[in-house]
Amino acid sequence: MVMEIVCPAGTPASLRAAVKAGAHTIYCGFNDETNARNFPGLNFDRTEMREGIAFAHSHVSKVLIAINTFPRAGDEGVWHRAVADAESCGADAVILADPGLLDYAACNHPHLRRHLSVQAAAANADIINYYAKVFDVKRVVLPRVLSVPEISAINAETEVETEVFVFGGLCVMAEGRCSLSSYATGLSPNMNGVCSPASHVEYHEDNGALDARLGGYTIHRVGQNEPAPYPTLCKGCFGAKDTTGHLFEDPVSLNAEQLIPQLQKAGVTALKIEGRQRSRSYVAQVVRNFRAAVDALEAGQPMPEGMLARLSEGQAMTTGAYKKTWR
Repeated sequence: MVMEIVCPAGTPASLRAAVKAGAHTIYCGFNDETNARNFPGLNFDRTEMREGIAFAHSHVSKVLIAINTFPRAGDEGVWHRAVADAESCGADAVILADPGLLDYAACNHPHLRRHLSVQAAAANADIINYYAKVFDVKRVVLPRVLSVPEISAINAETEVETEVFVFGGLCVMAEGRCSLSSYATGLSPNMNGVCSPASHVEYHEDNGALDARLGGYTIHRVGQNEPAPYPTLCKGCFGAKDTTGHLFEDPVSLNAEQLIPQLQKAGVTALKIEGRQRSRSYVAQVVRNFRAAVDALEAGQPMPEGMLARLSEGQAMTTGAYKKTWR
């Protein structure tokens, strides 16, 4: 069976570009705090979502709606309405993280397919099987801490479909648990849907250097005419004792395209591309390249190599945890 390509769409234009480029499935979110990419100018209102899903279905593509933040006590109705609206818009599945929201969806929208978000950090077969038994979860997005043999072992012990990230930005690999941005800005990626929000970003010149700040904290300092990266805290450059550098994570992109054959043998159902904040041109190029790769694999032909280097962050790439090469 051909592995499913699950690609991001932060706007209706990106969704259409992804569909035309050959994406099997698109994931996106409503333009509110129910999804973990709650940035100005991104995401879909209800009409746009309904029209986008209709367009995708007319081209035999599926759409998953990410409702993957954690509801605030007393405001659960915002998230409950998002689940109901996802079903009425015709979504093929919702991607959920919160157990309370999973329970609500299972009880009130039993025919709406449920996927477990990476934000739930389900990293072993026991917890995955628990979510399947209690909430009838059909697929889990695995956290980015697992090697290929570990993924294979999980698939041997569960019938739940597994989806893994293969390209795009990396976080600090504490899916759904990160408090770095919350500490600096007061806004939680896991509840408000905003990691390093633009409203808290500032740039300041200081004696020829440029400081990139988040919530008043200096995250990067670069020299004159050097590119200034966006101040995502986990990818900042810091000093600790005698070391100065990227102490949490290097500013590089995940690229596991050459591991696709191993992931297929490990029993992976779907390959996920990160990037709902990226342009429709980026989305289209990445989808075309990964579609060519999985089609070549299915046809028994050699996979193309080096297709995505120029699209990676800083043109630097890593296989992340898949090969367990830690600092």
